[in-house]
Amino acid sequence: MYFTLAKIQNSLSYLGNLHPFFGITYLVCKKGQLPIGRSKHFPINREEADFLTKYYKPDVTSKFYFQPFRTSAGRWLSPKYPSSGSQSTRTRGDFEKAFIHEKNTDLWGWSRDYVKVLKAKLARDNTTSIPGFWLAVWLFREKNWPNTTNPTTIIDSLLSEFSINEEERRELFDLSVPDSALDRLLDEKPGTSRELLSIIGRPPDALPEVGGTLRYLELVGIGPTKSLKFSPGDRLTVITGDNGLGKTFILECAWWSLTGTWAGPQAFPISQGQEKIDPKITFEISAGQTASQKKTIRYNWETQRWPEAKDRPTIPGLIVYARVDGSFAVWDPVRHLQLETPFDGRNPLLVFSRDAVLDGLNGKIEGLLRDWVKWQHSPDQSTFDTFRAVMRQLSPPDMSPLEPGESMRLPRESKEIPTLQHHYGPVPFPHESAGVRRIITLSYLIVWAWNEHRIYSALAKKAPQKKLVILIDETEAHLHPKWQRAILPSLLDVTTILSKEIQPQMIVTTHSPLVLASLETVFSQAEDKLYHLHLADSGDVEFKELPFIRLGSVDDWLTSAVFELKQPRSREAEDAVETAKNLMAQNDPEKDDIVSVTDQLRRTLPAEDVFWHRWAYFVERKGISI
Repeated sequence: MYFTLAKIQNSLSYLGNLHPFFGITYLVCKKGQLPIGRSKHFPINREEADFLTKYYKPDVTSKFYFQPFRTSAGRWLSPKYPSSGSQSTRTRGDFEKAFIHEKNTDLWGWSRDYVKVLKAKLARDNTTSIPGFWLAVWLFREKNWPNTTNPTTIIDSLLSEFSINEEERRELFDLSVPDSALDRLLDEKPGTSRELLSIIGRPPDALPEVGGTLRYLELVGIGPTKSLKFSPGDRLTVITGDNGLGKTFILECAWWSLTGTWAGPQAFPISQGQEKIDPKITFEISAGQTASQKKTIRYNWETQRWPEAKDRPTIPGLIVYARVDGSFAVWDPVRHLQLETPFDGRNPLLVFSRDAVLDGLNGKIEGLLRDWVKWQHSPDQSTFDTFRAVMRQLSPPDMSPLEPGESMRLPRESKEIPTLQHHYGPVPFPHESAGVRRIITLSYLIVWAWNEHRIYSALAKKAPQKKLVILIDETEAHLHPKWQRAILPSLLDVTTILSKEIQPQMIVTTHSPLVLASLETVFSQAEDKLYHLHLADSGDVEFKELPFIRLGSVDDWLTSAVFELKQPRSREAEDAVETAKNLMAQNDPEKDDIVSVTDQLRRTLPAEDVFWHRWAYFVERKGISI
């Protein structure tokens, strides 16, 4: 049995006011059975280093020690601490009189009144005593205890382990059992180092974790809004709103926050009236394993750019960004970790124009036209099978599945061109419709990025990433309504074709009520979110999360807060219906007004429109024949 993670976390708060001497040097000397009233050879620096390694090194890959005690210099102690900071504490100030020590030797012993000296130090620090139970919880956090263990047993183990004598117990320690120690003390399984690091943070020399997703984005002084806060869902986030309010801008800033590079022109601060606003971008990337930290980057007016975010604790997993202009951006953490500095900006060519995606670019990518043919004719068909499966998954529902045909040569082309097989025959890919080309290109980039990531991971002797972030601007672009109603649910499942272990985070924008309606059976309240950009009457752009409510009819989606139409009709018909409703609300409307509105309705509404029933009933009650 092991201490629960909650108990270990509790110990940190109870030890936070104690001087580190009592949790480190004092215990080292007790463990080494330092004599009282005389000295002996005792290599205290080495003994303290061994002690710190055993009890204060929650991250065994780090050179740093973690101390939970009172500090003004940070919790993580340098590897030099035993011979520098701790040595200084022992040989000067309040603790010097507790020792018998000849300078420049390893002769150490307790002075005869050391307990009195230490007790006086506790009093001066406004610390009444050493919390025995909580110190034991921290020190013995990895120990496997019998299931009969109780708090008293734990305190006795501390006293025995460090040979704490009766005077020390009485004068220096609080050996009572805290009330909070009585509830759920032990667990069957020990907490992992990752779980502990998620509480205490990571050491200064820790390598950045790989495999993060975007957890938080805040924009101040840039874009259409004065201030915007965005917390994406774990799986799917949909951003809606009118043109020009910032949907694409949010995706661009999300990409920059994740990768440290701009996929297009960098965001530029804009004037916010007479207010003085400090332009900044704050973001948080989390791998879900250790505590994530927010990073704030302020715009540098002197250099006219956004500085790089250095010392990132977490870098993202694989990212694919489908931009609305047909260009794509791909970011692979394995490639970037091979640079001297992962975010040194030396690899901007993972942003591909529409032409580069098709025809390749400077050895960075072969391009869809070449890769498709190469995969199709390769002896190893695994990549092509994946590509074909992704195409089928994303196929439009009213057509036969998108199926590769045999490649062919076209006039004035020096290479084979892939084709799609339709019921009426093969069609060369460049001749396909805009919607088919976009979805096939998205399929290719997802498969290409994953395939390249697997290759680079194998070369680096690393396991492929489990986190895949997909950003898509205007998901419905070029798609028929039937396809709009199917594309997002299909995309949510497409990553399982690549690997069943992939955990996707998808952030998309849309103008389509059909896209929202398509999510009614797959939207997860726990993992997914819906955001909306709205132009308020004040002229300010507001950005807020909306609850996802199943509305059923596409008409109801159009008139919801997501799309803000008053009527699911033409603008002229909407004006006519709204005018009619206002007239119906009057106590005594004029006959001429009723006749005029009736004519307006006849010009704009079809005879089968449901509003005619309401209007006919209203007119009949007023005694007017229409």
